[in-house]
Amino acid sequence: MTLKNTDERWGGVSQTFHWLIVVLILAIATIGLTMGELPKTPKYFWVYTLHKSLGLTVLTLAVLRLAWRLYAGAPQPVPGTPSWQARIANVTHWLLYGLIFAMPLSGWLYDSSSGLRPFRWFGLFDVPKLSPPNKSLSELSHDTHETLFLVLVVLVVLHASAAIYHHVFQNDATLLRMLPKGRRNQDQTPPDQLPQDRTPKESNDVA
Repeated sequence: MTLKNTDERWGGVSQTFHWLIVVLILAIATIGLTMGELPKTPKYFWVYTLHKSLGLTVLTLAVLRLAWRLYAGAPQPVPGTPSWQARIANVTHWLLYGLIFAMPLSGWLYDSSSGLRPFRWFGLFDVPKLSPPNKSLSELSHDTHETLFLVLVVLVVLHASAAIYHHVFQNDATLLRMLPKGRRNQDQTPPDQLPQDRTPKESNDVA
């Protein structure tokens, strides 16, 4: 597997960023949807800090992922993809980038403007505040955070559905090129493109 992206597929670095961010967002969403039901015990505040720490981790990874994409480029659309599909896919990708940035930033702003004491990122260091206490800004950033989450869910569902559609119904490499290159990926050459001398050999062996 090459580390840098090629015209045909995403490289190892992009794949790692992609799937790591996916896993972290699933964890953050699970914590965020359930922590409101927890009693206000020390465990609640530990879970809340974990939610915020993971969110800032995603923000950091998103910055690195975008920088890598600008450096390494991106694969070309799969051959045969209609131009309108390619444009929609490109817009969706950049909207997802924007949401992955906006979600943790809005959460960070909500935490800052709420007037809470600085939280420690995974207990290692204090995270600086983005603003002084401000009730109006706190309410706005909280509502924005929740709305962006709903938009992110819709876009992720559309993005995943499109990848599955291409894989199952179009039978192309849209999904496979974001997966590690295994044996199945290596044997993608259509039969009509194989060298002419690679013809099945007749066997005279007796069973």
